[in-house]
Amino acid sequence: MRRTRRIEQIAEARQWTVRTASVTRTLSVLSVLSACSSPPAGPPVTAFVGARLIDGSGNPAVDSAALLVQEGRVLTVGPGKDVKVPRGATVVDLSGKTIIPGLINAHGHVGDTRGLEAGHYARDNVLAQLGLYARYGITTVMSLGDDGEPSVEIRNAQDSAPPDRARLYLAGKVVTATTPEAARKEVDDNVAMGVDIIKIRVDDNLRTTKKMAPAVYRAVIDEAHQKGKRVAVHIYYLADAKDVLRAGADFIAHSVRDREVDDEFIALLKQRHACYVPTLMREVSTYVYGSRPAFFDDPFFQRYADTAVVRALMDPRRQAQVRRDRAAQTYRRGLARAKRNLKRLFDMGVMIAMGTDTGPPGRFQGYFEHLELEQMVDAGMSPMDAIVAATRDAADCLRLTGVGTLEAGQRADFLVLGADPLETIRNTRSVESVWIAGTRLR
Repeated sequence: MRRTRRIEQIAEARQWTVRTASVTRTLSVLSVLSACSSPPAGPPVTAFVGARLIDGSGNPAVDSAALLVQEGRVLTVGPGKDVKVPRGATVVDLSGKTIIPGLINAHGHVGDTRGLEAGHYARDNVLAQLGLYARYGITTVMSLGDDGEPSVEIRNAQDSAPPDRARLYLAGKVVTATTPEAARKEVDDNVAMGVDIIKIRVDDNLRTTKKMAPAVYRAVIDEAHQKGKRVAVHIYYLADAKDVLRAGADFIAHSVRDREVDDEFIALLKQRHACYVPTLMREVSTYVYGSRPAFFDDPFFQRYADTAVVRALMDPRRQAQVRRDRAAQTYRRGLARAKRNLKRLFDMGVMIAMGTDTGPPGRFQGYFEHLELEQMVDAGMSPMDAIVAATRDAADCLRLTGVGTLEAGQRADFLVLGADPLETIRNTRSVESVWIAGTRLR
């Protein structure tokens, strides 16, 4: 079915490119405006007309679409010729543009880093970083660790807050206990704080630290499930990924990087209905600063990047240190395996959600998510598949409602792009405006 859908997308893209753009735009907008109906009762409506629309569901893009928004939610959406714009609606002409849902990062971190230093968690930092994510077009973020009470308060107020930042969901403190009893208490403390998910790490950091014992992570998973919370697990090794799934884990928060995934792992993911978040840019971030990264010259990156951080990463001494770092080179080799594993898992029908592990030093929030999409396509996913992984499937992975697609009743979180991302995924970086709950981000 994916192959058929991709063929349809290619055919549609070719038809789009041979049209006479000026005539098509004029006729599409006029057809929408001529179909105006009587004004609806209730709050005002905004009609976004004329754009090509990718709704995040995986369905083919709709040319000359109309997207009606009322009270921050999608009222209706479809081909402009079929959608009646109410009289009195505010009409926004987006002819020649492309609309996609706001992107969702299923694995980020919010509020702990300042510059190139971790350990600075604070409310103002959380808000600033959520604003940064949003300006790059990431309208929802799951922060998987290092979260405190201020993050809970921000999340609880976000539906009534000004739409000037990404939506936030969080894991609270990463559970790091070394005994089952202590692990259960840490889970209970997180639940009492009001987290959305529980996070643990089962990894020895390339054999430099002690790995969480099976008895401990089984206690975490059991306690979390008793309290109605799902569990996300940081892994590196295939054997650990299999065992945490056998124990009931819900969410694999990084790629398997030590070996090729096998049929047993695929079966376990499917049996658990677990999602897999590759975080390919996490691997890139470990070695890319051994020299000047090409993305430093991208105007989209430069639009919001912290220039002081960029300068620090360009320090020749730092670059030399990165080049000498054996762990960085191990992760670099692991990236190729991670991409092969991603392709196989995707082809076998495992749910893939876009995530980046942005937030720690050197992992640029908001921008790296666009590079992650490019890495996913380079691994063998189509641009449409990558977009779905960053919208509908990321929302499904996180069990979020009201976001992820541009369908009736959903929150009107969307991006207006100057170029079509189905032609090349790099076009997700052509962000011209970001809309959260139907309001343009300033």
